[in-house]
Amino acid sequence: MKDLANKAAWITGGASGIGLALAHRLAAEKVRLVLVDIEQGPLDAAAAALRAAGADVLALRADVSSADQMASATAQALEHAGPIHILCNNAGVGGGGGPMWQLTDSDWTWTIDVNLRGVTHAIRLLVPPLLASGEEGHIVNTASIAGLTSTPFMGPYTATKHAVVALSECLAKELELVGAKVGVSVLCPGFVKTKIASSHRNRPRSADASAPRDASPTASKFAAVLDQLVASGIPAEKVADDVVRAIRDSRFYILTHPEMKPQVEHRMRQILEEKQPGIDPLFRQLFTGG
Repeated sequence: MKDLANKAAWITGGASGIGLALAHRLAAEKVRLVLVDIEQGPLDAAAAALRAAGADVLALRADVSSADQMASATAQALEHAGPIHILCNNAGVGGGGGPMWQLTDSDWTWTIDVNLRGVTHAIRLLVPPLLASGEEGHIVNTASIAGLTSTPFMGPYTATKHAVVALSECLAKELELVGAKVGVSVLCPGFVKTKIASSHRNRPRSADASAPRDASPTASKFAAVLDQLVASGIPAEKVADDVVRAIRDSRFYILTHPEMKPQVEHRMRQILEEKQPGIDPLFRQLFTGG
């Protein structure tokens, strides 16, 4: 998609972080916006700032993990904007952390429902009207560099991000096979300065959500280092610039941290050589001092 002006965009997690940066970047291209977020206050503030800058914005509070709420939100989006040309399925949570044998069922359910089902709901509900319109479009699914590597103590997050990468690859092939004028990108950033480390603030209450954890010293150290890396990550605005370029260039993989490509290569070599997964050199250096 070269000409983005007057197209309609759907952005989940649009009230903060990468989603908000995408909203401002697309607004600069005269794209009409549908912002979706679970936090009403930040959503209202984001919409007000965008409207003050001249953007056309529909703000919808919805939990992307809920099929019913997503059906309602997409219906309102289609009524307001017509076919959605740019789908930014961006909402995500960090999920339960620590050794997998200590995680609870709700750790898995929450992470899968937001990070994976939030994407599938939007595809199921918004792609058919776009295809029926015959207009060109582009889908951007936010995964992570964790979707191309395997990170210990982040089992649910890593599993869902691998799923989003695979889902996006399948979707791109399916759209090509049916001759659709719709491109796909999968966004795989490294550390970005967002609020993902505090995503538990939006976690539903459950019987086991506050179950005590007996995290190992290594897992605790990992969590502390991870928080520091996120806090010192690249600006979300840089990611948004990369996404808009990818939409225009019809580029599938968006790797915002080229310095992390050796981690992906390490994993691929372990697979092709049929070796144990092992700990990649960068992870070992960051978290174990080895």
